[in-house]
This record gives sequence, C-alpha cells and structure tokens, in this order.
Amino acid sequence: KMAADTSVDILQKVLENEILQSTKVVEEHLDAEIQKLDQMDEDELERLKQRRLEALKKSQQQKQEWLSKGHGEYREIPSERDFFQEVKESKNVVCHFYRDTTFRCQIMDKHLTVLAKKHIETKFLKLNAEKSPFLCERLRIKVIPTLALIKDGKTQDYVVGFTDLGNTDDFTTETLEWRLGCADVINYSGNLMEPPFQSQKKYGTSFTKLDKKTIRGKLYDSDSDDD
Repeated sequence: KMAADTSVDILQKVLENEILQSTKVVEEHLDAEIQKLDQMDEDELERLKQRRLEALKKSQQQKQEWLSKGHGEYREIPSERDFFQEVKESKNVVCHFYRDTTFRCQIMDKHLTVLAKKHIETKFLKLNAEKSPFLCERLRIKVIPTLALIKDGKTQDYVVGFTDLGNTDDFTTETLEWRLGCADVINYSGNLMEPPFQSQKKYGTSFTKLDKKTIRGKLYDSDSDDD
C-alpha cells in the first residue's frame, strides 16, 4: 500500500508541476503582450485604431453598395433584358429558372429566400423559364428547376434539379449553401469536403432518385414524368 501511495504522490506532483509550467507559459505570453502594448506610443495606438476604423467603414460601404444593387433579398426579375443588366452589375449571381406549375421550384424558393438574407455578397434572382426562351436556349436549360451560378458575368456552373443536393425533396438549406460554396458563388465558411447531406445519410434518410431527362428544345419538369 505504501508503494501505491508513493506512486500516487509522485503522479500528483508531476501533474501539479505540469499545470504550473503551462500556467507560467500563459502568463509569460500575456506579460509579453501587455509589455508590447505598453511600449506602443500614443501615435502607434492611434494608427492601429484608425486602421480598424477604416476597415470597418469599408465593409459597411461594401454592404451598402450590395444592398443598393438589390442584394440581401430574393427577387423575381420580369424579363430576359433585366437579367443581363442585373448580372452585369454584380460579381456573384444565383438565378433560379423556375416554372409556376413545378412543385420543386417552390422548395427551391424557400431555401433561396433564406440564403439571400444570409449571403448579401451574392445577388439571388428568379426568372420564369417560360418567359425567357432565348436565355434557356443560350444557357442550355432543359430541366426545371435549374440554378445558373454566375461569376463576373459568366455562367460558371449549374444546379440541375436536386441531383447535387442529396437526391431528395427534403434537402436542407445548409446543403444548398454547401453546393453554392462549391461553385465559389458565395462566401462559404463550412468545410467543402463534407457535404451536409452525408451526415443525414448515416441516420437512414430515404433518398428519392430524381429522373433527369432532357427533351430537345423543351423544358422538362424534374418532378413529373408526363411532360
């Protein structure tokens, strides 16, 4: 028992010593920081303050500029002509080509409304595909819903139906956010290597496979077979 007690004592002393050492390191680091601040003269502190204020002002101005260009809300644009104007004035644009009779477009609307408020660095638009035949032809949009992801005036990527979103109508807003992050059309702070729907899969979410047919020159509805 004596031996056991001794080894417990030794262990305790080692632990206490470890804690003391790490506390000392933290304290030394803090002392160095405080000393650095103390040694800063008035001018240096003032310059630091000014730099921070400038950065804050700049980000506020950027935010105001985005809002003035119609960012921050999910909007419908009336015509193809408006599309070109809207795309020209914003660096990042997500445009949903929809159709009134397509149920999946309403699901997409719900998520895009949330994301437009969250990601004001990007412009979120919707355009009736049936009223924009020229654009649908030019962008080769065959399946509804389709999101065109546009950077610097050029269409870089498409989200066609729900195929990239876990193949389910119940995909989360986070899943769509991740997909837009993959296209670099929003500032995404999560991990692109980990799609949110992967974790849903583990819990046995049922995935419904979407058919993806394209009929030449005709819009195909991703949620019905009789089109």
